[in-house]
Amino acid sequence: MFDVNEIRKDFPILSRKVNGQPLVYLDNAATTQKPQQVIDCIVDYYSNYNANIHRGVHSLSQEATDAYEGARKKIQTHFNIANAHEVIFTAGATESINLVANGFTEILKKGDELIVSGLEHHSNIVPWQMLCERTGAILKVLPIHEDGSLKMDVFKTLLSEKTKLVFVNHISNALGTINPIKEIIELTHQNGGAVLIDGAQACSHVRPDLAALDCDFYVTSAHKMCGPTGVGMLYGKEKWLEKLPPYQGGGEMIAEVTFEKTTYAGLPHKFEAGTPNISGGIAFGAAIDYLNDIGFEAIAEHENELLNYATQQLLSIKGLKIYGTSAEKTSVISFNIEGIHPYDIGTIVDKLGIAVRTGHHCAQPIMNFYKIPGTVRASFAFYNTKKEIDILVAAVKKAHMMLS
Repeated sequence: MFDVNEIRKDFPILSRKVNGQPLVYLDNAATTQKPQQVIDCIVDYYSNYNANIHRGVHSLSQEATDAYEGARKKIQTHFNIANAHEVIFTAGATESINLVANGFTEILKKGDELIVSGLEHHSNIVPWQMLCERTGAILKVLPIHEDGSLKMDVFKTLLSEKTKLVFVNHISNALGTINPIKEIIELTHQNGGAVLIDGAQACSHVRPDLAALDCDFYVTSAHKMCGPTGVGMLYGKEKWLEKLPPYQGGGEMIAEVTFEKTTYAGLPHKFEAGTPNISGGIAFGAAIDYLNDIGFEAIAEHENELLNYATQQLLSIKGLKIYGTSAEKTSVISFNIEGIHPYDIGTIVDKLGIAVRTGHHCAQPIMNFYKIPGTVRASFAFYNTKKEIDILVAAVKKAHMMLS
């Protein structure tokens, strides 16, 4: 049975106060809070078997290596990935995207085409712009409808034999739109291109089946799914990872080094230079265990209930407009109140203990599309409650009254 009150007991931070008020944390699209089980995992590593991995025959090193590689296997199983060596540990989704973009420098030529969706986070725009500057490739943009959904009819016209890579997020961080990634992948493959999916916003809400999706690359960050910051995953099909050159040079990613020549290690170590975030990787696995213990069907049901309730309650406020109203949407609400700057609303609700995000959410092209400076974004997780939504709505009404 899903019991949100019992689940909340796992998150120490949810019991604290902010500005003298009980914390209402509604900034989950920026980062999720961490359950005690994940915190304990990190403490256990540093308290009991802290050692470098892959490099020692002593017991601590072997224990740390087993735990770290065990986490890689958990990620493989969770995402239904064919081979563990197709899972690359990175510092997060941003580094994962940069790793792929850097590798494609040696693959693309002038006149090749890339397609980016109009819903992307800056992390899934800027690295590709830099790639185009290096190679002479052309970046094309898949536009969006007013409701925040992608114009798939336009996408079909953008695709051609020149299309080498398409990149799109699974779920929009700014609007909550769930994109038709399966269709995007199938259409791109029919034209001979590859697809990278930015799953940073998706993986706390859904459990992606990467074998069924058949994408070429998928990236995510642990901190968006109750894990620690500074660690994430790049999934790449083996055929692509073999084609891409190493992103960084150093220890661990080599097979043999002489002053005349270096040969690189096989996958996944080819892309994992240096000492990794060992505790982070292990805790990433613990976070996956935690989410699966709750169950993604239960998580989705609860979050959808929160989304529907919050949408109804917020729309009762005069002058409030929600941006991103696609039929396929997850638990994110971006809104403004006519005549009031989003920053001012965010500042007032913070004084009442409520954490929401204000601004462009690292998605300025979306804000430009709507011709607004930014939004107030409330993003809900499975540990949030309707009572917290009521507190948010009352606070927004108070801000409206004070600022009108």
